[in-house]
Amino acid sequence: MILYVIEMIGKKELLEKEVRKIKNCKACRVGKIGKAVPGEGNPNAKIVFVGEAPGKTESQTGRPFVGRSGKFLRQLITQIGLKEKDVYITSPVKYLPKRGTPSRSDINHGLTHLAKQLEIIKPELIVLLGNIAYKALIDKSASINKYHGKIIQKDKQKYFPTFHPAAGIRFQKIKKLILQDFPKLKFIIHNS
Repeated sequence: MILYVIEMIGKKELLEKEVRKIKNCKACRVGKIGKAVPGEGNPNAKIVFVGEAPGKTESQTGRPFVGRSGKFLRQLITQIGLKEKDVYITSPVKYLPKRGTPSRSDINHGLTHLAKQLEIIKPELIVLLGNIAYKALIDKSASINKYHGKIIQKDKQKYFPTFHPAAGIRFQKIKKLILQDFPKLKFIIHNS
């Protein structure tokens, strides 16, 4: 039934409907500031990049990954042969938390919107950027340190965890790991 509805209405329209829900969601705004950052990109994307929550620049513009870490991510995306217009970029938390890292309740609520977005897009691969994305979609108790750079299969969905670009900007050691993970991602994308 859902597939039929998606085909009839169209993925773009369904995503736009979810964007309106996010922008009008009172629960999303609790303890947050700035504009909603629902996500952006191709509704037919085969690859979705999932971050943590918007930063200051993102909450001012309403666009995901447009600050310093966003520029780094977008550079990595193009370096592995992808075009920004072909992917979708989002996060589980859709507003900037007032107190830095999103709380478990922020993530749990945000997952209701993220799950709907992923259900509409139906990507072949979800790239998890950092611990928050990993814990939101894979394992609430595990750390990305052990699983970065490897494909994980869960509920018929493929995931590729790596570190958040902001961590790569702050810590040279993590940047090196990200720069090792993205060529693996390129290989996976171009050989699947």
